[in-house]
Amino acid sequence: MSERKRSQITGIPMENLSPRQQDIVDCVRVEARVSVDDLASRFSVTPQTIRKDLNTLCDLGILQRVHGGAMLASGVSNVSYNARRELSADAKRCIGRQAAELVPDQSSLFINIGTTTEQVAMALQAHKGLLVVTNNLNVANTLSNAPGVDIIVAGGSLRKSDGGIVGASAADFMRQFMVDVAVIGASAIDADGALLDYDYQEVQVARAIIDNARRVILVADGEKYIRKAPVRIGHISEISTLVTDVAPPEALVEICGLEKVEIVVCPGQPE
Repeated sequence: MSERKRSQITGIPMENLSPRQQDIVDCVRVEARVSVDDLASRFSVTPQTIRKDLNTLCDLGILQRVHGGAMLASGVSNVSYNARRELSADAKRCIGRQAAELVPDQSSLFINIGTTTEQVAMALQAHKGLLVVTNNLNVANTLSNAPGVDIIVAGGSLRKSDGGIVGASAADFMRQFMVDVAVIGASAIDADGALLDYDYQEVQVARAIIDNARRVILVADGEKYIRKAPVRIGHISEISTLVTDVAPPEALVEICGLEKVEIVVCPGQPE
């Protein structure tokens, strides 16, 4: 990766970092999360050396420490699509199954862009009498062979990195419908209840989806409570149900209680 591209991702002049630290940032960009032990093995250094590198990168605001390693902390750039698919994969599958149980047969729904919403689509394949309107080509492909599901795909600009259809045209397309249920994702959820994403063109479509659904289900794994993103989708008060793998932070739980937002935590997960 070029030095200019690295700087665009992090907002930090990469020449201020050592070559190993620059390579660590590249690893996190591709893999979403890295562990101390894996990096120590990869670079043939001690875990203590890697911890010092991670501390430096965290102090600069490039990375954020998580248990046993680190993840990207940039508030302006998302990790790659394939990395997002692998990140919290088991939790997303659990969330997908739980959210699908909330969608009745013989109903219409929106499903937007996201690796977690794609897991909802996976779990909807046995439903009957569904009309699914989506701006996510991966969702459309997943449900294309489901006999009980009819699919309408939004028109607009195709984002090749993840199969999302975004922009004003896609948002206008969604406004033609009034569906029973919307299933949406978000890149981050702030403690004050703000729902956030990285791409303003994607947010245009998400807004149209929220405004044109009778019930809105937000699917979000626990990573979303600690991530940051720059573009506002809306507020948790606009959501009917939050389906997650872990209970949200206390401040967010209080807001959900005040706004009568139902919180559904996957069975077997910490509440």
